Amino acid sequence: MSDKDEHPKASELADAEKGQKEAASKTRQLHEYQEDEGYIIDTEAAGSDAGLKVAKDGHTRLIPQPSDDPSDPLNWSWGKKHVVLFVISWASFLPDYGSATGAVTLIPQAIEWGTDPDTVNHSQAGNVFMLGAGGVVVVLLSAYFGRLPIVFWFLIASTATAAWCAAATNLDSFTAARILNGFTSTVCQAGGLMFIQDTFFFHERARKINIWSSFIIISPYMGPLLTAFMTETKHWTVPFWVYFAMNVLGLALVAAFLQETYYDRTIPASEQPAKGSRIARLTGVAQWKSRHLRNTFGQACWRTVSVLIKPVIFLSCFFYFLTFAWAVGINTTLAIFIVDLYGFGPKQIGYFYFTPVVAVILGEVVGHWLHDANAKQYIRAHKGHFEPEVRLRVIYLSLPLTIIGLVLFGQSMANAWHYMATAVVWGLYVFGMMVTTVALNSYCLDSYPEASGEVSAWLNMSRTVGGFIISYFQVRWALSQGTKISFGIQGAVCAAAVFVIIALQIWGKRLRVWAGPLNFATT
Repeated sequence: MSDKDEHPKASELADAEKGQKEAASKTRQLHEYQEDEGYIIDTEAAGSDAGLKVAKDGHTRLIPQPSDDPSDPLNWSWGKKHVVLFVISWASFLPDYGSATGAVTLIPQAIEWGTDPDTVNHSQAGNVFMLGAGGVVVVLLSAYFGRLPIVFWFLIASTATAAWCAAATNLDSFTAARILNGFTSTVCQAGGLMFIQDTFFFHERARKINIWSSFIIISPYMGPLLTAFMTETKHWTVPFWVYFAMNVLGLALVAAFLQETYYDRTIPASEQPAKGSRIARLTGVAQWKSRHLRNTFGQACWRTVSVLIKPVIFLSCFFYFLTFAWAVGINTTLAIFIVDLYGFGPKQIGYFYFTPVVAVILGEVVGHWLHDANAKQYIRAHKGHFEPEVRLRVIYLSLPLTIIGLVLFGQSMANAWHYMATAVVWGLYVFGMMVTTVALNSYCLDSYPEASGEVSAWLNMSRTVGGFIISYFQVRWALSQGTKISFGIQGAVCAAAVFVIIALQIWGKRLRVWAGPLNFATT
């Protein structure tokens, strides 16, 4: 065998080296930063701009760096970006609103179907579980088919199953409708972070996540609030027909205004795939033609798994599971507790739900400034650099409120405190979880920006699985041990969960460096 056959040609080596460099460059573009140095946000403080594009203030680095293509979502107008944000926020409002509507209707349903409220509540548990499981499927399909068509088709299914919920004539039919509605309605709740990541820069995201999260967190309280007033004078089916109408509105907003936000900046503007007609983009025909430029189906499936096994993502989801489950548990069973304790009717239950609604609004207002102030303080103190773990610092402010809220909620129930005291301590817990939710979403997105959908889906799965589990035994647990003990234990679990945050603050960066980037084909 000759030397020519034994050794590769110099041109082949050069081509291989060039391919490796291009792959590495694409990984850096998708991942946006290096784990060992964090983000470089302020070019003045960092002492280098290297010709980078910056925000209007002249020194905040734009991350990711936008292309020069007007079709790049990062280059869209303020109005167009915020229309997208509003549409996905409204669609994200729907699943938990519909889910929690059943928390009030379960009493008249139990009377109509000749069973007890706890049995009817099992339909609620199935719906809550599917809100999480459906989200994982949503982001998997979005990675392969594109963002917009998955939202469109899932909302069509959600609208149909919402009508089925309202038209159900027995518990079995109602339960089946609720399970399928949970699976399909969660599309923007689980995948909304993809749209935020696609259209907003790093320094803008925390506030946009705060807006989107507020729609999600407030929705399970708006459902019972409005439903309670409706069932005061109307049959239990009326609130579900209203929910159907809200789905119709969401579908109309998506069809009219939502845009396909996926854009690969590693492809030159001249080689970007054709956008196609509005109908083609909505139905997925246009995205199907360019599927070879995204993930294969196998890659789309592996994305969801590979994100969860990243240590910081798994730990974040575990923390969320331990702290948010009780919010779902309280919300799905509250009517049972307060009817017995205070003798409330539907109207009084409705008024009672104003408390968490106000708490979420306050959490949104405080978070609008708190998360940015937290980040800016660190950036100023560290010469323009930023580490994702900084996002977690606000949890040391929010977590004590969740613990106090849970413990005192149990005390209030056990000691028959005035309903106003019960409302206030419930509001403390909800306020704390609103602030915590934004911090966790921002931390996970900053850690793995190329996995915005998967990060969002797993965090959503964590809270819903926890709620699914607790809703099965919340009532029986409280009845057997008393609310003082049961909610005291829940508060203790939240207190113990702080060690997860401490571990992430100490070792989070080292874990990210050790685990490395995800090396996805696309964002």
